[in-house]
Amino acid sequence: MTGNNLKAPSLRLGVNIDHVATIRNARGGRHPDPVRAAHLAVAAGADGITAHLREDRRHISDEDIARLKSEITQPLNLEMAMTDEMLEIALKHIPNACCLVPERRREITTEGGLDAAGKGNRLPGFIGHLKDKGIRVSLFIDPNPHQIEASASVGADIVELHAGAYCEAILHGNRADIAREINRLAECASAAAAAGLEVHAGHGLTFDSVDAVAAMPEIVELNIGHFLIGEAIFGGLHSTIRRMRALMDNARAQATGSASA
Repeated sequence: MTGNNLKAPSLRLGVNIDHVATIRNARGGRHPDPVRAAHLAVAAGADGITAHLREDRRHISDEDIARLKSEITQPLNLEMAMTDEMLEIALKHIPNACCLVPERRREITTEGGLDAAGKGNRLPGFIGHLKDKGIRVSLFIDPNPHQIEASASVGADIVELHAGAYCEAILHGNRADIAREINRLAECASAAAAAGLEVHAGHGLTFDSVDAVAAMPEIVELNIGHFLIGEAIFGGLHSTIRRMRALMDNARAQATGSASA
């Protein structure tokens, strides 16, 4: 793993509340309320709230975004596709950050990272509109050096590394795959930081998989949603987030201790 000689910064937790809205939308009405979940997440130790406003509005709604922006004191990270409609919404509400993600109507969840290299002609102008309003811009990318280089060249502030392949390897228990994906994330986190990008990670992280990613000193934020909302059914949202927060903090503290030893 690279970067062990770095002094690890504190690690933020962004809680994605999309799937509280998924449950609400299964029946209609207003319950459970994702904005209430956001308040509970902040009380439990979340440093920010993430919400993905999809083009088909399958979970988070426009009203949810407006309420989150007006009611939540912690930073709001708006995940969105790179479309004119979403740009207009972002410029209307001015979230603290926008994370640009690929979006396909038929997918169940985001299936891969944004092709920053392939969208190099469109991205600088799109990013520029957001940054002109003081919105920080993140690109959700696969841990690939070519995508990191492209993200830096188009003016992104942040990259969020797609941790899905690592999390799948954990689920299947394949040690070789786990080691390969950890090394890939670590090397790309180091490369992104060296390129001047703030480094985040997310997608699929659980109690069992968070430690190795949280220990990477270049990563300053983890965005976690589906697992936390699902686990909250059994243990409650507050205690679930508190446990995740403790696992992250412990892994980062151990990494810092190892680096200074």
